Amino acid sequence: MTDFETPRAILTTDDTAGFHCGEPTLDLWLRQTALRNEKVGASRTFVSIHSPTRRVAGYFCLSASSITPTSAPGALARNMPDPIPVVLLGRLAVDKDFSGQGVGSSLLQYAVLQAARAADIVGARTIVVQALTDSAASFYRKFGFSPFPDSPDLQYFLLKNVNRALKAFEL
Repeated sequence: MTDFETPRAILTTDDTAGFHCGEPTLDLWLRQTALRNEKVGASRTFVSIHSPTRRVAGYFCLSASSITPTSAPGALARNMPDPIPVVLLGRLAVDKDFSGQGVGSSLLQYAVLQAARAADIVGARTIVVQALTDSAASFYRKFGFSPFPDSPDLQYFLLKNVNRALKAFEL
């Protein structure tokens, strides 16, 4: 991972035109929507840059959201208001040229840390993601995400343990 920079907020100068992850909707969203959403405050997009080429190697976006207690698993809904505040991991994608080099894992780790920091300030129970494919669902489960019982492509990761770890290490 030494060839890749720590994820940071997307900039207008980032070259998104050459980004191809294999899922056209994710490529198009990065090129046409990420900066617009950034400008209006609808979501925050973070990119990881491949240092030698200055290309966007991968990205993710986060936004505030909510879910109803009736749609949530018990561990997620317990003692929570209606609606339950969550952080939405709206997109996560890695350019095909950088696949298999740990970029996706690094982006997900950073996304969970950012979600935990946000939850500590504004309050959120979990980070939620809707996996577009079975392989994406497997990827999230590998990192401890749990599927919603009635919608296995919708997955969550409780933030309370991340927040405890952040406080313990003062990160």
